[in-house]
Amino acid sequence: MRPVVLQLIDSFNQGGSERQALQLTRLLVDSGRFEVRLACLSPEGSLRESIGNLTLGNIPSFPLTSFYDQNAIKQLRRFMSWLKTARVDVLHTHDFYTNIFGMGGATLARVPVRIASMRETAGMRSAAQKKSQKLAYSLAHNIVVNSNAVREKLVSDGIASNKISVIYNGLEMERLVSKGTCSESLSALNLIESDDQLFVTIVANMRHDVKDYPMFLRAARLIKQEIPQAAFLLAGEGELADSLRKLAQELGIEHSTFFLGRCDKVADLLNVSAVCVLSSRAEGFSNSIIEYMAAARPVVATDVGGAKEAIQEGETGYLVPSGDFETMATRIISLLKDGSTSREMGLRGREVVKQRFSCATQLRKTEELYERLLSAR
Repeated sequence: MRPVVLQLIDSFNQGGSERQALQLTRLLVDSGRFEVRLACLSPEGSLRESIGNLTLGNIPSFPLTSFYDQNAIKQLRRFMSWLKTARVDVLHTHDFYTNIFGMGGATLARVPVRIASMRETAGMRSAAQKKSQKLAYSLAHNIVVNSNAVREKLVSDGIASNKISVIYNGLEMERLVSKGTCSESLSALNLIESDDQLFVTIVANMRHDVKDYPMFLRAARLIKQEIPQAAFLLAGEGELADSLRKLAQELGIEHSTFFLGRCDKVADLLNVSAVCVLSSRAEGFSNSIIEYMAAARPVVATDVGGAKEAIQEGETGYLVPSGDFETMATRIISLLKDGSTSREMGLRGREVVKQRFSCATQLRKTEELYERLLSAR
């Protein structure tokens, strides 16, 4: 019999961790080396459609309102019972909430192999949350991280280095290739076509201050002063959106700044973009960066987390200090003015993604980890 591997995700909402977990689920199903199951804390979200054609059986959900109420105890007991009934051999969790819930339940249910994940370096967790996550890590047999930067952070926090595995995010490059013209992509995004407009794009959620959209908007004002035909596309949703619209108005760039909300047409978005940006104060390893590179777009990003593990300075894009919107603006302006260099950087970036961040590599390393841990137990 094939070992049973369970992927536990928080929800099916649009997010980097969710997309990566569901992509890995699909890869594992297609490989056939394991019997793959999927469970979630919340069944909500548009990404559920992306796995609709997979044979995964029932996808149970264990909804939480808190870790500290009677419902949490009820859901934990349900989860433990389900793990035993499904005879799960490997549990792989993918974010903060599933790490804590999953490692606790799987330990009590005596699941043979327990694997947690870490995708961030700093800026998102309170002291109490960090303490809870560290406890979850103590119950895990291994922790998968998506960059050496995250690995170094965990080691500095006291996690044994031999308990950490670096597996870079894989990318389905076909998903980033637009099949239409630039004009068709603009129409798909409900944007008005202009002969000389140059779009600068950022893709990041608007739920967390750590993404530092204000840095991007302040850089945008400087860019607009130098290059009047520049315009700015912000793809992301969250409760910070209204305050960011207000900031764009205060900076005088509201007419050149387009808030797209959640964007499902990423290939079209990148097809119309001249330069792509990430302004985060902290990251683990950004999916957006390798998506930009896969679409052959030059990248200007803050030098945080695993950014330097993807971007080759001066070759595929530029790294700038966190918060330094002036340097960010200077780098973006140089790329907008020099189309030849911009195109060459983009093409080199696409080759880097092909070589280092493929789905095949992600799948191979994940399956090797599962088999190694199963053999040890």
